[in-house]
Amino acid sequence: MMRMLKTWLNQENVSRDLILLLLIGGLYSLGIFLSSTFVNIYLWKQSNSYSEIALYNLCIYIMQPLTFIVAGKWTKRIDRVIVLRAGVTVLSLFFLMVLIIGEHAASYNLFLGSLLGVGYGFYWLAFNVLTFEITEPDTRDFFNGFLGILQSFGGMTGPLFAGFVISRLDNFTGYTVIFGISFTLFIVAVMVSFGLSRRKAKGNFSFRRIMDERKNNDSWNRILQAHVSQGFREGTFLFAVSIWIFLLTKSEFSLGVFNLVYSGFSFLFFFLVGKWVRPRYRKKAIFYAGLALSLSVFLLIISDSLGLLLLYGAIAGIFFPFFYVPYVSLTYDVIGKSWNAGEMRIEYIVVREIFLDGGRVLSILTFLLAIMIIPPETGIPYILLIVGAGHLLVYFFIKDINLKKMKFVQE
Repeated sequence: MMRMLKTWLNQENVSRDLILLLLIGGLYSLGIFLSSTFVNIYLWKQSNSYSEIALYNLCIYIMQPLTFIVAGKWTKRIDRVIVLRAGVTVLSLFFLMVLIIGEHAASYNLFLGSLLGVGYGFYWLAFNVLTFEITEPDTRDFFNGFLGILQSFGGMTGPLFAGFVISRLDNFTGYTVIFGISFTLFIVAVMVSFGLSRRKAKGNFSFRRIMDERKNNDSWNRILQAHVSQGFREGTFLFAVSIWIFLLTKSEFSLGVFNLVYSGFSFLFFFLVGKWVRPRYRKKAIFYAGLALSLSVFLLIISDSLGLLLLYGAIAGIFFPFFYVPYVSLTYDVIGKSWNAGEMRIEYIVVREIFLDGGRVLSILTFLLAIMIIPPETGIPYILLIVGAGHLLVYFFIKDINLKKMKFVQE
């Protein structure tokens, strides 16, 4: 079976664990894309409040880095595959709680956001650490590119199917069906995780030491600043865009079509980026992709029809892979060449996540402050323009990183 997969992937040097990690990532993506977009709409239809949705997302990004710290300590004491399994289990519990609470979910937005943040924290800490350990420099671009393909496939099929089901069933019945399917997919992901090889870490959890490493390692400091900028865009975009599209179209199915177009182009270009973008072209790809993503926001905010929204989705779907794949690969390469990365890889991942979520929290706080001053329908376009420049600003933080001249090497 693994031999057939390696031949199909045209990658003879990929390991069994790498393929299993890709499978878990694919199941996670399908489960999340199937429901995450519509959780925001589900809560919106119950509350009709921008601030309630923003607070739900704020809880996610407050609990996620706190959980990263706890999960980081755990992975120094127990098998990090268990931490991955714990994350997927909590995500399953999140969807189970949404099913149980049902039409009163908006009243529990802070609890649900916190629970989802905990699940994300355990899952992404373990997944990122396993990615760092299982991939090598010669398989890293392949892994990130193929994971992007799986994520795009989930983004294509999940929201469209969910939008179709929700639009065909009365009241909130469709939401119940979709959340139930996501719950099942996460249970399957837990089962797949039992196939991963056990991986234990040694040593103490030296979180503060790696936080202070910014003073000694300029490349590490620049990568962290870039992640704040990345998070500043994502914090608001991850929920405001879906609500904006829903309000313009008044249709969950149209939102599903938008995600189909966006993810369809992402699917194609994640595949191509893995073949086209070599390490020496990473910074150029990040710059031009970040510029295109920032300019495309103008198209989003002037859209008054589904056609223009789909055009925005296509442009974003084309350029996001050109930003994401080289950026993630550059991040892992910087970590890999930083001080004592072999022993401290978990701490590096935790610190990176704290800066990323710090940017997301700053973004949502900016959103909440803005809608207190300006009516949301008027203010949201301006907010999207401001935070939408986050990916372009990433380039200016990473442009002077020189991997060949990094002072520290992996021990």
